Amino acid sequence: MSTTIDTTSSSSTAAANAAISGNGSVSNLFTTLLVAQIRNQDPLSPTDSSEFVNQLTQMSQMETLQQLASQGAANASMLSSLQMLALGAQVGDTVQAEVSQLNLDQQAVPTRFTLDSNASPATLVLTSSDGTERRIDLGNRSAGSNSYTLDPAALGLTAGTYQVRLENESKQTSPLEVLAELSSVRLTGDGGAMLQLGSLGEVVPAAITQFKGRSSGTAS
Repeated sequence: MSTTIDTTSSSSTAAANAAISGNGSVSNLFTTLLVAQIRNQDPLSPTDSSEFVNQLTQMSQMETLQQLASQGAANASMLSSLQMLALGAQVGDTVQAEVSQLNLDQQAVPTRFTLDSNASPATLVLTSSDGTERRIDLGNRSAGSNSYTLDPAALGLTAGTYQVRLENESKQTSPLEVLAELSSVRLTGDGGAMLQLGSLGEVVPAAITQFKGRSSGTAS
């Protein structure tokens, strides 16, 4: 009795996937599989030649996808390196960044926020690490860009880490931004970066909304 081998497209594709991962040569792999299939096919029921073409097409597509994935990873790594170089060059500059948490001491912090509509009033809500909430009435504010200087000493706030948010009278929130010096850039384990905003804490690069440049007093 003749010994036959299953030459279905799915089994060949699985074999192709393993072999391509090892040597990356789709042409050599296809030749090897083609010879093996011809030698072991059932003489009474030979494999249709179109099946070989389909297998070659699938293996070629697989190799192309693997090459694209490899190229994508290389491009991502290059972009990450370029981003780090660009951010590193901004150390010492003043930046504006969205924050949801601040490390406060006794130093005043300039803040910015943009309202979609008038707020009567706007309220800055600070929640300390022990869950204590402090609500600061900022008065009636118009739609558009607004500013407020958060002075912990004047407000009697103890030094510590606070969650921050801005609300209107309907409890709708708006992003709060701070102005601070970009003091350092730290690499994370996953290849990302964290930006240190003076003593206020860290943010991700996407939190930066404006680069304000370097003040004349800190220019090198």
